Amino acid sequence: MDRVLIDRKPTVLVQEFLDGAIGSGAYAPGAKLPTERAIAEELGVPRSAVRDVLSVLESQGRVVRIIGSGTYVAKNAPSAPSRAEPPAGAHAGDASPTEIMAARLIVEPRLAQLVVMNAKAADFERMEECNRQGEAADDFEAFEHWDAALHQAIADATHNPLMVAIYATITSAREFAEWGELKRLSITAERRDAYRQEHREIVAALRARDARLAEAALTRHLLRVRRNLLGE
Repeated sequence: MDRVLIDRKPTVLVQEFLDGAIGSGAYAPGAKLPTERAIAEELGVPRSAVRDVLSVLESQGRVVRIIGSGTYVAKNAPSAPSRAEPPAGAHAGDASPTEIMAARLIVEPRLAQLVVMNAKAADFERMEECNRQGEAADDFEAFEHWDAALHQAIADATHNPLMVAIYATITSAREFAEWGELKRLSITAERRDAYRQEHREIVAALRARDARLAEAALTRHLLRVRRNLLGE
């Protein structure tokens, strides 16, 4: 049993725990959820995994986070989105870095239009926070976490549950070893600084609600990442 838990992704454990707790009525509409720390300690996962899942649930309208108070199950919250069965043997962890980048280049630039149309002030604040944390990150793991968090925050800001779920699969794929090792080998201080600058440009364009500029900035950034990772 312990081996199974160790092999499962932290975000999957958190998602299943919260889906079950909310769906079963253990936490009824309006009920306050445990703190991020409490959930992380109970499941033995990083707080970042809890935070990421709560961001997805918030974008789906299933929870409400109130600064200084906590996280609550939304009243009249929609049920958990159904999960289609993947093809036999398919798993986000099976995706190669080449496949991940191909998916990102197809999906991410197209998010810009939805973000421009649907994003709220809190969404832009989340993006800015990811950028601030990424600027402050002084090691690979911290920078990679906030890099992934920014791109997921952009997807969350579409407020389209299907797009959020699609991009969460891409975020999940980035957590597996092959992507991480290749990214670690490809990163330099100069490249990290370039990524930070591009992240600022992307968020600025989205905040200005300039879909064309944001789409171009996302495409330019992803092409640089692909070139650095894969030499393409």
